[in-house]
Amino acid sequence: MSPDSHTFIFLNAFLINNFVLAMFLGLCPFLGVSGKVKTAWNMGLAVIFVMLVSSVCAYVINHLLVRYQLEFLRLICYIAVIASAVQLVEMFVKKFSPALFRVLGIFLPLITTNCAILGLALFQTNRDYNFTQCLAFSFGAGAGFTLALVLMAGLREKLELADIPDTVTQAALSLMIAGMLSLTFMGFAGLGG
Repeated sequence: MSPDSHTFIFLNAFLINNFVLAMFLGLCPFLGVSGKVKTAWNMGLAVIFVMLVSSVCAYVINHLLVRYQLEFLRLICYIAVIASAVQLVEMFVKKFSPALFRVLGIFLPLITTNCAILGLALFQTNRDYNFTQCLAFSFGAGAGFTLALVLMAGLREKLELADIPDTVTQAALSLMIAGMLSLTFMGFAGLGG
């Protein structure tokens, strides 16, 4: 499989170099919203949407900045686009699902400061992806982020039913699970070639 193929780019972002479990980007929502599978799934969908919008906008912005030799403005432009996309998602969720808006709480606006979103824009720019490759990369990264959230939430829901020693706090247990998931995903590193 060619490293420039859309399938490879998607799988690379989804499994091999998963933003959360291999690159450790976006840990705040990963640990904060992964208490229930339904909440994690909805947060994952919001992140996928923001990643897709940010990726498309970053591609267009980068093209314009390179054309006018203003590459030094990349970072501030990307941050403005990400903040706008998150505001769009926040308004949509608040209007159409107030219960979900309350459940996600502070973690929904914190997508703006999620380093995975900014990392996506910077990675695709540095790798010189074309437009369709940017879409494959952003969808793969968003799907990988969602996978990590849902896996963590599923494990945490199962552990609520387990008899856990008092010496292990909820936070420590969450970090141990995250570490084991990360080690598991590191097994995919060999697929990258």
